[in-house]
This record gives sequence, structure tokens and C-alpha cells, in this order.
Amino acid sequence: MDNTPKPQESLAEYVKRIRASLGMSQTELALKAGIHLQSLGKIERAMTTKLNSKSQRGLAVALQVPSEYLDAVVRGIPLGASDSLKFCPHCWQAGTAPEEIWLLPRSQFCFLCGNGLRNSCSQCHEPITSLKFRFCPYCGFPYKGLQKQDVT
Repeated sequence: MDNTPKPQESLAEYVKRIRASLGMSQTELALKAGIHLQSLGKIERAMTTKLNSKSQRGLAVALQVPSEYLDAVVRGIPLGASDSLKFCPHCWQAGTAPEEIWLLPRSQFCFLCGNGLRNSCSQCHEPITSLKFRFCPYCGFPYKGLQKQDVT
């Protein structure tokens, strides 16, 4: 069973495809994921396109997929880009390489200070592709500016 997200696949399509491949009903999936049946229905009808962290963790466990897969589908970016380059906005020094442990797919928090790692610009939400400079190449916002979004 190929449970990796397909290019351009929506959250609704992905959840339905994986649920069907596991032979689960909506009720079974909602119970296993610990979410309300109506919430799952909204997700599968594309009325909900974002997931809170509790729902994302629950669905990942119930669908037997890594949480990163759901994160990539929700954000509409290729799987590799969702977890490739992360940094701590508090500990990282502009122009230096990120700590190796920040780059691990399962790393979500800084091992030095405990703050959430960032993998996209907090202003325009474009994925961070290089930490050579201290500003986002798309919108010019400083990477160490006010934090609006952290990795979840």
C-alpha cells in the first residue's frame, strides 16, 4: 500500500484514499483518531482544509501514516519540502548552518531552548530553502522576526 501523498492531492482526497485502503468506515476512523465523526465528514468533504495538532496526531496514528505526510498535504507542498530545512528562530545565528538535530524529520522543537522550529516564512508561509541570508527571498521578512507560525 502506497500511503505517501500524491502530488496535488487534497487533504480530503488523501484521507479518503488511505481510509479506503485500510478498509475502515468513517465511524471507525473517527473513533481511532479521537475526533468527532462530523469533523471527519467535513475533512472528507473538503469543508475543512486545516488540522489542529490533536486532530493531525490522531489521524496520523489511525491512518498509520507519519504526521509529516498530513502536514505536507495540508500545506500543499511536496513531501520532501515539508521537513527538509528547519531552524530555531531564537537560537539560529544568521548566515550560519542550522544545527544538525533541527534537520531531523521528527524534530519539532529546539533542543537548546525548547521553542518550536520553523520551516517556512512566518510572513508569507513560503518554505525556507536556504539559511544563507537572514531574510525571506519572497517577501523580505526577517527569519528572526516576530513568530507567527511554527512547525506543528
